[in-house]
Amino acid sequence: MSRLNLLGANIKKFRKQKKLSQNQLAEILDFSREHIACIETGKEFISLRKLFLLADVLEIPVKDFFDFD
Repeated sequence: MSRLNLLGANIKKFRKQKKLSQNQLAEILDFSREHIACIETGKEFISLRKLFLLADVLEIPVKDFFDFD
């Protein structure tokens, strides 16, 4: 699995831990639901700015997104 896919899988895992749907997260971040889905499946890149926003909303350190073990 590519690192982009692993990053997306971690984003999805943390979103689900917060009990947020893709729609809810997209609304909070002012992203489209489709963009969230593409990030979580590794089909689109996420900017650092968006990654920091996402970490703030999910209340986790950014580094946790990169724990691929």
